[in-house]
Amino acid sequence: MEKRNLTLLTDFYELTMMQGYYNNHANNTVIFDVFYRDNPSNGGYAICAGLEQVIEYIKNLHFSDEDIEYLRSLNVFQEDFLTYLANFHFSGDIYAIPEGTVIFPMEPIVKVIAPIIEAQLIETALLNLINHQSLIATKASRVVYAAKGGPIMEFGLRRAQGPDAGTLGARAAVIGGCIGTSNVLTAKLYDVPALGTHAHSWIMSFDDELSAFRKYAELYPGNATLLVDTYDTLRSGVPNAIKVFDELRKSGKMPEKYGIRLDSGDLAYLSKKARKMLDAAGFPKATITASSDLDEYLIDSLVAQGAKIDSWGVGTRLITSEDTPSFGGVYKLSAIMKNGEFVPKMKLSDNPWKITNPGNKKIYRIYEKESGKVKADLITLAEEHYSPENPLLLFDPLATWKKTYLDPNSYTLRELLVPIFISGECVYESPSVMEIKDYCTKEQDTLWDEARRLVNPHNVYVDLSQKLYQLKTHLLNDHSNK
Repeated sequence: MEKRNLTLLTDFYELTMMQGYYNNHANNTVIFDVFYRDNPSNGGYAICAGLEQVIEYIKNLHFSDEDIEYLRSLNVFQEDFLTYLANFHFSGDIYAIPEGTVIFPMEPIVKVIAPIIEAQLIETALLNLINHQSLIATKASRVVYAAKGGPIMEFGLRRAQGPDAGTLGARAAVIGGCIGTSNVLTAKLYDVPALGTHAHSWIMSFDDELSAFRKYAELYPGNATLLVDTYDTLRSGVPNAIKVFDELRKSGKMPEKYGIRLDSGDLAYLSKKARKMLDAAGFPKATITASSDLDEYLIDSLVAQGAKIDSWGVGTRLITSEDTPSFGGVYKLSAIMKNGEFVPKMKLSDNPWKITNPGNKKIYRIYEKESGKVKADLITLAEEHYSPENPLLLFDPLATWKKTYLDPNSYTLRELLVPIFISGECVYESPSVMEIKDYCTKEQDTLWDEARRLVNPHNVYVDLSQKLYQLKTHLLNDHSNK
């Protein structure tokens, strides 16, 4: 991405609106929030990802000569506006929740404070970058949770919706908890483990299965994982793998890592039978890896059935998030500066869930002090300050009679939004993908098990401060009286 100019990665109407603001001399500083309304896969949380690519995009934001010529050819944009674009650069502030953080609906993932012309341009790209990777990171975290400690390898490149989706999707999958990826480009770009075994075509290219296994083990003595389901898993595949392992042991060339991979059939039944065969032959350390159109629901079922599977290769249903193919993040105006002060703005809707939260905001994450688990998130106005030394009363903004009282010193607080760009300059350095992965694992450990259930999870509350709630109510009443 850092080698590509993605400035025109935007919707056409962003540019026409920009010209409208330019012509009307209306370039007030505004605040836009990126947030989403529903957790993917009907889950209890999501994982934020894609911020590093947002940073690269903003750093490289400029209209090239070729871009200007193309826009001129559309006969829509005036010359003085094109001259403005030729000298365009981002000068605003961006705050964001760090990648790998557990997030919940309705809270700002990214907050943009910038002149409206600049803020309008970056809407589409920000949503594209954050929506996609947050979706895949969330899916990966669910798959990893279902495996109950069994490592997950991301194997989805060939089924992804194009090279970018495959490459950045694999990055996001590692953030969500995968131990590595089959995508070599992702492994190279982001310094994550490149993983894989061999295909059925390797077996079929030899005169017989046993010869194929022997040659593979000879070529890769450090990790001989043999695909055993090309012909007959239990009658030839596993027995031939055992023969090769036995030959390696007798010759003193036993690999440090070795095992089999199952890619079809009844994985619970086959893994149990294969485990017995491997153990009986004296290879209890041989690992069994499974692939074959897996997702969190199938893995959860296989684990419940007692399948003897040590690691998992998950492809299509992870890299495409098959059951929930989009994240649904939106970009909404929440304030506009007039006479040196931010005037709150709010989008109305007949659906209460779609009414936006107005004003310049920040987010406190509230943890139960004793357990370290997330109690709730509290969205407040930017000027508000809270201390765990004081009591705290939380209430549901849609069902205000639902309240939770927290005693002083029974909880801890953490602000989620951190500065990324200030006055157009990047002030944040992205961690490595593997560092984000480790952080994401710790983040998920702050969730109660009830919030991580794959089906019908507990919803973590995202509450509004009394001051923000009163502002929202005032604006609603003001609009209804007009």
